[in-house]
Amino acid sequence: MKKSLFLYVFIILVLMNIFTYMFYSKQVAFEQDRYEKVTNKLKEDVSSLTTKLSDANYFSLEKNENAQNYFDAGSSEKAIQYEKLIPYVTEKLLDFNSNAKGNPYVGQDKLGENKFIINKVKILNHRWIIADFSDGDIWGEVLLKYFVNEDESISFEVNQSLLYPKQ
Repeated sequence: MKKSLFLYVFIILVLMNIFTYMFYSKQVAFEQDRYEKVTNKLKEDVSSLTTKLSDANYFSLEKNENAQNYFDAGSSEKAIQYEKLIPYVTEKLLDFNSNAKGNPYVGQDKLGENKFIINKVKILNHRWIIADFSDGDIWGEVLLKYFVNEDESISFEVNQSLLYPKQ
């Protein structure tokens, strides 16, 4: 009787070990498979986002070599680095926000109590800027021309401006 009890206990322990081994080996395989799937999905997502970002930045001075070359075309003393030009032009345009009547380059007159100021700026190429503006209640966009003058000052010209209907 004692011998058969040890045999049953031994068989149960062996079966438990086999089931435990199978469970953990399958769990590891499952986790590895899941890890590979998640990794592949993330790689696809990163690739997709990189493509979308590249498409979104197609119209930008940072990615437009022809527009960049426009600033290098002159004499080497007058060459302008576009990496420094982008923040400089943006800063000069945003400086007009401090005007009491609002930024004059939004192409809109003050409609209410608040003045129109430019919120966001994107330099498209060597000549055009698109900007978002608002007075806190009404929103709009403006297409500007900008020029780098001989004295390296920046001048702006409103090309077209629009206001979105108030909702």
